[in-house]
Amino acid sequence: MCSPSATLTLWAGSWLAGRSAPDDVLEALHAWAPRHTLAAGDPVTGGRTDLPWTALGETAATAVMPLLKMIRQALAAPGAELRLVLPVPGDVRGLPVGTAFATDAIEAGEGILIGVPGMEGTGLIPYHEDDSTLQWTIYAAPMPPAAGPDMSLGEAEYAMREAVRDAADALMQLHTTGLGGGDADPRELIEAELADYSRHTYPDYVPLRAKRILDTADHVAAILTVAQREPASAPTSATSATTHESLLRPLWDALRAARLVAVHTAAPQTR
Repeated sequence: MCSPSATLTLWAGSWLAGRSAPDDVLEALHAWAPRHTLAAGDPVTGGRTDLPWTALGETAATAVMPLLKMIRQALAAPGAELRLVLPVPGDVRGLPVGTAFATDAIEAGEGILIGVPGMEGTGLIPYHEDDSTLQWTIYAAPMPPAAGPDMSLGEAEYAMREAVRDAADALMQLHTTGLGGGDADPRELIEAELADYSRHTYPDYVPLRAKRILDTADHVAAILTVAQREPASAPTSATSATTHESLLRPLWDALRAARLVAVHTAAPQTR
């Protein structure tokens, strides 16, 4: 699983559909951090929820249950949707532009929107305070109109199979050109990244094809992360920086698109 937001989107959907118990959601979120807290991200939300602008300091069990209750209430209106967003600078699809939620979601690289398209909704963004605490910040945010998927599940699966090869080729090229090539064996580093992803589980309802897409996307992400994080991979000139960006950025873009399609088609109540 690529992010706490993706985990909550899938497991909250499973819980709302009656296919998972609240304890299942708690266990899935616990894999990201043993302790979860809640806070308001803007004055409107603070006044509406009585949440402070700092973490409540609650334990995972007491903080996540109010979070699930809030999600259920936000989805109670006819036509309400639960959407994952994975924005980055230059790719803000699905965000309510000009809002505090949009600004913070871009910085975090993830978030969740809940509500009826075209009406005021609720945004959620997770922040790792430290290794043991994940804070969920709640925002008032307009729900953008629904947009069709960028690709089908079949197209996403094909794109991720191609991306595995392209990511491996990019990593090899970075080493060959001197933009990568730390002392550690890249294969071991990739396996370590994959082991971290594998700690996070999917609800049983998630279709096999969607699981394959998400698992393959994790494989691609592991390769790209190694390419970016190795000590010698940092570009040392404008030319090398451009080469680095041109190799990796399209793969990250394809990765996010495939993950969104897989998550949003995994359950009927998510978009």
